[in-house]
This record gives sequence, structure tokens and C-alpha cells, in this order.
Amino acid sequence: MNKPNLQKQDSELFDILKSEEKKQQEKLSMIPSENFASKAVREAVGSVFMNKYSEGYPDARYYEGNYHIDELEKLAISRAKELFKVPSDWGVNVQALSGSPANLAVYLGLLEPGDKIMGMYLPDGGHLSHGWSYSPKSERNEENDGFLYAGGSRKVNVTSKFFKAIQYKTNPDNQLFDYEEIEKIALQEKPKLIITGGTAYPREIDYRKMKAIADKVGAYYLADIAHEAGLIAAGVNESPVGIADVVTFTTHKTLRCNRGAIILAQNDLMKKINRAVFPGLQGGPHNHSIAGISVGLKEALEPEFKRYAEQIVLNAQTLAQELSLYDFEIVTGGTDKHLVLINLTNKGVFGKKFARALDHAGIITNMNTMPQESRSPADPSALRIGTPWITTRGMKEKEMKQIAEWMNQVMEEITGWSEDDFEVFEEKAMKSERISAIAQSVMELCDNFPLDI
Repeated sequence: MNKPNLQKQDSELFDILKSEEKKQQEKLSMIPSENFASKAVREAVGSVFMNKYSEGYPDARYYEGNYHIDELEKLAISRAKELFKVPSDWGVNVQALSGSPANLAVYLGLLEPGDKIMGMYLPDGGHLSHGWSYSPKSERNEENDGFLYAGGSRKVNVTSKFFKAIQYKTNPDNQLFDYEEIEKIALQEKPKLIITGGTAYPREIDYRKMKAIADKVGAYYLADIAHEAGLIAAGVNESPVGIADVVTFTTHKTLRCNRGAIILAQNDLMKKINRAVFPGLQGGPHNHSIAGISVGLKEALEPEFKRYAEQIVLNAQTLAQELSLYDFEIVTGGTDKHLVLINLTNKGVFGKKFARALDHAGIITNMNTMPQESRSPADPSALRIGTPWITTRGMKEKEMKQIAEWMNQVMEEITGWSEDDFEVFEEKAMKSERISAIAQSVMELCDNFPLDI
């Protein structure tokens, strides 16, 4: 029996897929939370593993016929242990569907509803899943404007609905963690869980200091390393494994697997977290995703991956240095990781418009908030860029210098349109000959560093 392929069976979806492939091939993907998985990873994700339902854990499934799934999950766990140098008294969970569910499983496993959690302030670089809520302008006061953010009436994320969330901010003088202030807040608030990690913090975190703070107040310490997991696995960034009580991370960013998440924790805690994942939050895991992650973990164990991770950081640092030569203000003055956060206040064109103009120039980035943010998150002050994907393409420092030059050229072109309504602004960007010429040059660069699609 001839099986219809996607093009014959669903030409509409096939056309969308091909358009996305073309975009990924011809544009520079520079969002820090994205990467390009190998053909082997994609083959595993698209395999028959997606057909099997497997509630439970290896050797303890609810349904029959899961012996090969048990082998698969054990393989992924063993590779995660090897890659992240997991202590012998720690366990691994590879079933969490993504980063936010992984964090929620930790909270559900270790806390009671209403317990206090303490994470990083979202506009300063934290994450929604660390307990984000906010105050409308009418509710804001001096406390909410200080180093401590005590939350607000608008509970945006489920974590702030189930738990009492407080957040610490970065130091306004340098946009860095202020461990003394964090300790003061912890001693004052006595949280049950302290969380580090975020989406736009470009510097290393001192995990030992954070663990000491947590121990001082009797709190668990969760290190969410979603963004830098690949850099940590390669030894390019410091590791919290064996220091924090729990470590969570997504697998698709610097780790360069497919979408998914991994939880690492001391065995006594992992038993509780495993029960929170299943049956607490999920049914059967996505076995095809676990298969892809297992392949990606094996790739990350190869010597080439360390060189790749080192180049990610070199590329990000080169971008930061080059952009600063064009008078772009780099938050924290640089980066230790894969991402660069740019304060656009001095440019007069902010995140939303700059990101859209760059997209028309073939450079995909994202608007972002920044420390001491004064604008709406719908049109924030900053732009966030990252190097995992373009480093996967094989680009190095030379290409980073060219990209920085193009970004500056786009900014020069759009500066006079800063007061235009967004629709008018975008129309001008689409019609700009200069931006179109940059897009053509970007396409030519991408052609020299093709993706293995």
C-alpha cells in the first residue's frame, strides 16, 4: 500500500512548512531561546515513539508493551547524568513537557499552595514561571519600586496564583545580582523556595552564594538553567548541579535538542517531584520528545560540542563589543553567555520597532524589557539577541562584526521614523531600499552557512 506523503495528503500545511524552512534557511535566527536541531534529533522526534502511551516510569508503567520505552527513557537519563556530572545521590526526570511545567512540578512536589516563593523580577530578566504578577500604576508604591517586588493584584502566571510570589531585582547601578540585598529580602520574607535563572540575564550567577542564602532561611534552592544548559554541560559556564537542591532546564536552547525539559534533584526530593510530574500534572510522557532529547544529549557528549559552546560565547561577546562601537548601550556592559541585551533608550527607537525592522532586513531578534524598565512590555526599551543558532550554522567572529554593522545600518535607516505609528513604520521598513539591500546581503551570508534541512 502506497502511503501518501505530506505534500499529497495536506498540501496546505506542506506549503506552510516549506515557507518556514525557507525563512529559517535565508534569515539569521538570533533569538537566544532558539536553536537548530540536527537531522538525527528531528528523525527521532518524528519517529514511531510518538505512537506509544506510557503512563508511569521505567519498569513501573500502567500500560503493557512499554519495554522499549523503558529502554529509551533509561538511556536519556543515563546520558543526562553523564553530561551534567550528576552526583550519585541525585535523580533525573526527563518527562516534563517543557520548562514551565518542569518548574511547576518542583513547586507542586516540594511546596504547599500559598507557600512563599522568591524569584527574579521579570522585567530585570526573570521568567514568568518564577511567580510573576504585577501592579497596575494605581497600586504602585515605594516598596514596589525598590529592590524588593512584592507582587501585585494581577496574577499573570499560574505560579503567582497558587503561591505567594515575591521577587528581587538587579542592582540599578550595574544591572547585576546584588547578593547582599537578596539575602536581606530572604531574611525578611522567609520564602520556602528561592529561584535563580532567567531569560535575559547575561551574566554568571554565583550558585554557592544563592545556596548559602537559601540555607540561612531554610528554603529550597532551585536553579533554573534553561538558557545556559548547553554552556554548563560543555563547561563554559559554572554548574549548579550538586550545589542547588534542584536544577531544571529546557533542552532546545543552548543544549540544541528538541523541545522538552529535564529536572535534576537530590533523590529524596526527586521522589516527590516525580510524583508531581506524574500523576500530579501529566499523563503519559511524550516519548518522541524524549527520543530526540536522548539523541541531542549524545551529541552534546562529543568533543565538538564543547568547541561549539565556546564559540557561542565568543560570538556573543564579539557582538556586544562591536555593537558598543556603534553606540549601542549593552546592559551589564557585556555578556558571559549566549545572549546580549541592548538598551535602546539613547537611540530613540525601541524594541518593538527595531525588532520588526531587523526582521525585514533578515535578522530575527526579539523586543525585551530591561532592568529599570519604564515602558510597556508591549513596546519595551530593549532588544535581546543571541548566538546559539547562528553558531550552529558555523558563523564566527568575522560574521558577528558584519551582523553588528548591519544592525547599525538598520538603526540609522529607521531613526527618523521613531514617532510614526507602528503600521506606518512597518510600511516604510518594507519599502526601504536600504533594508531590502541588507536582507539580500543576509541571504547571501546564510547561503555560505547553510542549515542541514
